Order: sequence, then structure tokens, then C-alpha cells
Amino acid sequence: MKAKVAVFLKPGVLDVQGKAVENALHGLGWADVQNVRVGRTIEFDVADGDADKARAEVKAMCDKLLANTVIESYAIDLA
Repeated sequence: MKAKVAVFLKPGVLDVQGKAVENALHGLGWADVQNVRVGRTIEFDVADGDADKARAEVKAMCDKLLANTVIESYAIDLA
């Protein structure tokens, strides 16, 4: 089973990289772009065929390693 985890900063946490991208887009002529946030995607295979068990395992991975849950949120997609 394929797992895809999107990790992003929680609202209210300063996203310096997002601000730099926003400023660069403005400099290239896309002045109407606002509120850019930059995150990351982590993709991997999970051996468990049971979707509920796989989701629980991926959630545990996120809570323990893949995301800093103090300042980041995450979304899990299983296929």
C-alpha cells in the first residue's frame, strides 16, 4: 500500500521559506500571489494490506518522527 504524507506548518507559524517564494513570485511579475506556504511530501510503501491498520501505523510515524506536531500539521493519503 502506498502512503503519502503532506507536512505543513500550522497556521500562525511564520513560514520564512514561503515568504521568500512569495517575494520571488512578486519579483517575477505575479503580484497577486499571497499567503504562500511551503511544505513537504513524504511517500513510502506500507506492507500492511489493512487500510485502518496502515493508517494507524503511518499516523504513529508522523507523530513520532515525520512531523514536529508542535508547529506542523500533516495529512495522510493511502492508495
